[in-house]
Amino acid sequence: MSELRAPDIAHLGPIELFTPKPQESVDFFTEMMGMEVEHRHGQSVYLRGWDDYQRWSLKLTEAARAGMGYCGLRTWSDEALERRVALIEAAGLGRGWEDSGDDGIGRAFHFQDPEGHRFKLYSEVERYVKPVPTDFKNVHGKQPNRAVAVKRFDHLNILAGDVRAQRDFATGVLGYREYERIELNDGTLGGSWLSVTIAAHELIYTRDAYAAEGAHGRLHHAAFWVDTREECLRAADIWIENEVYVEFAPSKHNVAQGFFLYGYEPGGNRVEVTSGGRLVYAPDEPCVIWTESDRAKGQAWHNPTVHTFHTYGTPVFEPRQSA
Repeated sequence: MSELRAPDIAHLGPIELFTPKPQESVDFFTEMMGMEVEHRHGQSVYLRGWDDYQRWSLKLTEAARAGMGYCGLRTWSDEALERRVALIEAAGLGRGWEDSGDDGIGRAFHFQDPEGHRFKLYSEVERYVKPVPTDFKNVHGKQPNRAVAVKRFDHLNILAGDVRAQRDFATGVLGYREYERIELNDGTLGGSWLSVTIAAHELIYTRDAYAAEGAHGRLHHAAFWVDTREECLRAADIWIENEVYVEFAPSKHNVAQGFFLYGYEPGGNRVEVTSGGRLVYAPDEPCVIWTESDRAKGQAWHNPTVHTFHTYGTPVFEPRQSA
């Protein structure tokens, strides 16, 4: 067995989402998802889940169209940061340094993946300090007594025209491991599930149905964690009662084994409430390969996948109409 070196990237960091309906999006994430407003600056609002150790994990920024502004990636050390920056620069995808990465984040390096999704790599970060100590010394906040009460930003799924190229960049340049993937009959990849931790996925690339027509750099969804399946079911009840659009009712994925609920926040971005999922402890765990016929069965329990799950992303792309 070849030796696997510990990755320089520790975990997925905060995410910025663009929204054309900023106040409605803030209301959704606070009133429906139970997140707390940590800070406001300019056209942006910074929010946190109740157990995020960083000061914030979600930045909502007013913009003309929905989509992802950037996603952060925290490294284990300043030295690890410099090593990964050198590899990114060698790949020709660096965008330069900024002295302050964002509120509560230190010096950060901007880069993009091969399809233009933006990321920030950083090491130094300001930790959240609980305003009132509790008996639970090993959690980073206090559970809110309302709404869904998501604990943290969990994972990111972004769309790509060439999933294989994105996967190769993530594994070869960033140091991710691929735990699962979908191989289609034509030899292309339909999706790749990647992580630098034992969680079966932190970063996911799935195929953009409209890439051939010019769509690129789009977001599929941002996922937020709760502890139990029951909380996903509760989230569905709360969303329906408050006229939040539910795209995909609660069920379980075959890939990575996570329980889910999908809907659209008011700005148009797809959001997932998730729990469970596969943990990968073995350093030599083989990648799980799913075929096109496997995926034709739908999700776990043969629950059919809704059509928009394969086509919708933000910014919204309008395909050409056939004559």
